[in-house]
Amino acid sequence: MEDTIYDHYVAIDWAIKNMAIARMTKKSNKITAVDVPSDIVELQTYLKSLRGTKILVFEETTTSQWLYTELKDYVDRIIICDPYRNRLLSDGPKTDKIDATKLVQLLKADLIKEVYHSNDRFIYLRRLVSAYEDLVKAGVRLKNQRYALLRACGKNGNEKIGTKLCLNTDQFVIERMDRQIKSYEEEKKCYEKEFVSLSKQFPDIKHQRSLPGIGVINAVKIVTRIVTPYRFVNKGHFLSYTGLIKLEKISGGISYGKRKPRYCRQLKSVYKSGVLAAIGGNNPINDYYVHMLKNGCPEHNARHKACRRLAILSLGVFKSGKKYQPYRKDNVKCNR
Repeated sequence: MEDTIYDHYVAIDWAIKNMAIARMTKKSNKITAVDVPSDIVELQTYLKSLRGTKILVFEETTTSQWLYTELKDYVDRIIICDPYRNRLLSDGPKTDKIDATKLVQLLKADLIKEVYHSNDRFIYLRRLVSAYEDLVKAGVRLKNQRYALLRACGKNGNEKIGTKLCLNTDQFVIERMDRQIKSYEEEKKCYEKEFVSLSKQFPDIKHQRSLPGIGVINAVKIVTRIVTPYRFVNKGHFLSYTGLIKLEKISGGISYGKRKPRYCRQLKSVYKSGVLAAIGGNNPINDYYVHMLKNGCPEHNARHKACRRLAILSLGVFKSGKKYQPYRKDNVKCNR
C-alpha cells in the first residue's frame, strides 16, 4: 500500500442482515464503530458525507466485487483485503463490530494484504471462466460416476452412450447419466464457442494464443486471472502467484527449507498443460526443454523449468501488447 495519508480510514464488515462500520481519522486513533442494518444506499450516503480524502477496506467475500462496484465512486481508494492474512481478527471475542474495529486498525497501520479487484470489461470474462470451470468439474465428476457404475456391472467403463446393462435399476441410472453427460457436452461446446468469439474481441487473448501450447480456453483463463500485468512488481512476484516457485524460510542465517506460496491454481494448471502441449513440437519451449535434458537436468525438473519459462513469456507478451515472436530477447524482459 502506498504511503498516502488519508483524512478518513473506514472499515466495513458486511453481511446480509447487518453491516458494521468502523472509522478512524488521520488526527486521532480513536475508533468510532456502529452496527446497523445492511443498506447500500445508507452506506453510500455516509461515505459521501465524510469530508476529505477517504480510504475504505473490507474483506474478500462473495459480495466483495459488488461492494467494490457500488462504493468505488464514494471514496478515494478501496482495498479488498485477504482474510487469510488478518490474524488479528481471530484473537479474542468476535462480533461484526469488533472485526470492523480491528480491520480499521490494520488499515491505518498499513498491515493489509490487498486482493486485486477491477471494475471493467474483464468482469464478464472472469464470471464466464468461473462458470465454465464449475461446469467442467461437474462433468468430470459425472463421467467418473458413470465409469464406476459400468465397472461395478462388469464392463470396462469405456462403453459408449446407450450401453445396455443386465439389471433394470442399473439401466435406469445409466440412461439418466448418459442424458446428463450429453447435455454437459452441449453446454461445454457453447462456452467454447463463446471463448472463440471473445478471443476476436480482446487483443490480449490473441496475443496469449500466439504462445507455444496455449489454446483459446487457456488464453482466456490467463487474461481473466491476470487482468493487468502491472499488478506484479516483477517476474518473481508473478511466478509466486502462479505457484511455480517456492519461498525460502531463513532465520538467523539458517535456511529451514522452502514452502509453497498461496497461489492461483488455475494459472499453474494452464502453464503446466501448456508445456505438455508444447513439448515435442517445433517451438522455443520444446527447444528449452530439450536443452535442459541435454545438460543433465532430470525430466521433471526440466519440465518445471519450461513451465516457468512459459509463464515469463506470457507475462512479457501481456506487457508488450504484441503477439509472441519466437527467439526475440525482448519477449522475456518482464522486470520493468
